Amino acid sequence: MKHSPETIFIHNCTLVDGRGGPPVSDGALLIRDGMIAFSGRAADAPSRGPGTNEIDALGGTVMPGLVEAHFHATYFNIAALEDLDIKYPVEYVSMLAGVNARLALECGYTAARSGGCLFNVDVWLKKAIEEDLLPGPRLSASGREICSAGGLMDWNPDFRKIGMEGLVFIINGEQDARRAVRALVKDGVEWVKTYPTGDAASPDINDHHTLCMTFEEMHAVVATAHNHKMKVTGHCRATQGIKNALRAGYDTIEHGTFMDHEALDLLLERDVPCIPALYFEKASVEHGREFGLSQVVIDGHKETLDGGIESARRILRSGGRLGMGGDYGFGWNPHGDYARELTFFVKDVGLTPLEVITCATKTGAEIMGRGGEFGTLEVGKLADVLVVDGDVLSDISLLEDRRNLLAVMQSGVIKAGRFATSFPTIVRRER
Repeated sequence: MKHSPETIFIHNCTLVDGRGGPPVSDGALLIRDGMIAFSGRAADAPSRGPGTNEIDALGGTVMPGLVEAHFHATYFNIAALEDLDIKYPVEYVSMLAGVNARLALECGYTAARSGGCLFNVDVWLKKAIEEDLLPGPRLSASGREICSAGGLMDWNPDFRKIGMEGLVFIINGEQDARRAVRALVKDGVEWVKTYPTGDAASPDINDHHTLCMTFEEMHAVVATAHNHKMKVTGHCRATQGIKNALRAGYDTIEHGTFMDHEALDLLLERDVPCIPALYFEKASVEHGREFGLSQVVIDGHKETLDGGIESARRILRSGGRLGMGGDYGFGWNPHGDYARELTFFVKDVGLTPLEVITCATKTGAEIMGRGGEFGTLEVGKLADVLVVDGDVLSDISLLEDRRNLLAVMQSGVIKAGRFATSFPTIVRRER
């Protein structure tokens, strides 16, 4: 990904560096050669030198670029899960993924970790973004997901003679689990996404009780993936499924919905991040009927919402780590609404805006394994920066509206925002 060779000075702002400390009211950020050279009080900033490009932040907020930690680039605002594997061919799905990647960047998300992707499109989407062929967030790819036969993602009855070749690997036993991971290895996937438990979206595979993978299958996935330097995550709602995943060595937990004390202790002991993805549940409860969800499914989502809020709150208050990512790509939870997850965690879960921003920047970068490169506004890190018109710490919902984004920067290059057309052109070159 190209970066700016220019020197850029951003001032007249409240600086939120993403580390969780107090904001700097008279803040400034100095960027040189696409990297952060200074972050702090404007009065303490070093000499910029001639030819420096200055950005007046208009008294707004300067903060790290957001990280969407559960991103489905190939989910295309579907009305039902079944639409994913039968609606469009790979060619059209690839184009939709490019559109969703660009939208995520325009919404202030400068990085994202895939939570599952049709046809392994995210592997190639990542390459296209890194080579500046397409605009989008820095990606960690996960490709096709892994689910046991009869699990949440295995919805096609056998009589239809339809496989799940584009979406998931359906496994039966440890050997199948290893085979599926090895297939992903060949395509360059970084994260292996699995389905240890059910979900309210499928009432016959209830999220509170059902285990969809055996411990032996989960352990086989982890052992094979870790042998190839890949990480493993899983859709974990049921309590025992969360515990099995943690004991098997999972690197993150998606959802972590019904977490008892033992599960929480296991999570904290291994310092495993959890990505609750709770705004999806709220949207399902509030708007699901408009898209044909049954009352049984909506009631299940309500139970999931309540359980997930309690678990997420306990994780953070106990010293655990939360990532922000919302399962976007359903009709009632569409792409582009990503920052509603952040508002939800302030208004419904009770976290502070500063806590949520830290989860959505610093922790998100750590989940991607790139915490040393971006996620906070620290000297020596990539200048992935948001300049927001307004006080985000007073009203985090400002991030929901793209019109409030003055600049979305990757490596010091303004990729989106209101300043993208008015700011002098920045010459780009390869790193």
